Amino acid sequence: MAAILNDALTLETERVLLRPLEHNDYEMLLPFALNEPNTWQYSQVSAAGDNGMRAYLASAMEAKATGQEFPFIVYDKATASYAGSTRFYDINLAYQTLQLGYTWYGEKFRGTGLNRHCKFLLLGLAFEQLGIERVEFRADAENARSVAAMKSIGCTVDGVLRSNMPRRLGGRRDSIVLSILKDEWFGGVKERLQAKL
Repeated sequence: MAAILNDALTLETERVLLRPLEHNDYEMLLPFALNEPNTWQYSQVSAAGDNGMRAYLASAMEAKATGQEFPFIVYDKATASYAGSTRFYDINLAYQTLQLGYTWYGEKFRGTGLNRHCKFLLLGLAFEQLGIERVEFRADAENARSVAAMKSIGCTVDGVLRSNMPRRLGGRRDSIVLSILKDEWFGGVKERLQAKL
């Protein structure tokens, strides 16, 4: 099952292509780091600026090498351009769980339906090929855009972890936890999400 997560893995619909993130993707993602600093407003890990993107990629590659995470780069076929990144993390194959997050897109890609295509592919991979039983999502509880996006793909709110972690820019955040279960995916979530593509 873990062998599926390798550098040859490519996922795609007519709208989007996802492939494993690589060190040399720096140049494709750098424009977002230089020109859209607000992209990381709610993120624990900022990729703003040249050094920020280099550190972001180095951290993602290190976590990938240890099997803790599996990051993807997102290519938008509609505009023939790279749009952002997303990843599986906290991968626990023994418990058949993982988290899906670290998702960000450039400003012009938000609200275009691109995210639904990405999530459809990644949830299909998790539930149908990796045998995952629960996919979890987390976000800053104040990040209304992210929470709405997760609910729109079929996530159920599990609860809020109060004062869960420090905010990158100071203070502490409450983290909202959402999830989709394998039975829910096959029990209607997949069909409803596919209808929105």
